[in-house]
Amino acid sequence: MNDTDTSIRHEQRVEILRQIGRMDRLAVDGGRPAAPLDRGVRLTCGNGYRVDIILDPSDTYTVRRVFVRGAREWIKGERTDVYWPDLSETVYRAGMFRDEWT
Repeated sequence: MNDTDTSIRHEQRVEILRQIGRMDRLAVDGGRPAAPLDRGVRLTCGNGYRVDIILDPSDTYTVRRVFVRGAREWIKGERTDVYWPDLSETVYRAGMFRDEWT
């Protein structure tokens, strides 16, 4: 990967999902397939919500709870500078869309 390439490889996406863990991922997306993002993965929750996990250049993650209706999107919560030991819990909390999470 060169300095101008901002996308990540398939192996890095697999590692992100491994760090989240199978059970937390099932709790969030119910077994739906993860969608690749340019710098991470997207998990679909239900009721119009999704969770975006983005790998930052500083080797931390940004986790976003996003509400989607049609072509419009609203970020309903975001955590930045999430280290990998905290990734699983952060993604789980973001996926529980009725939970107060900011």
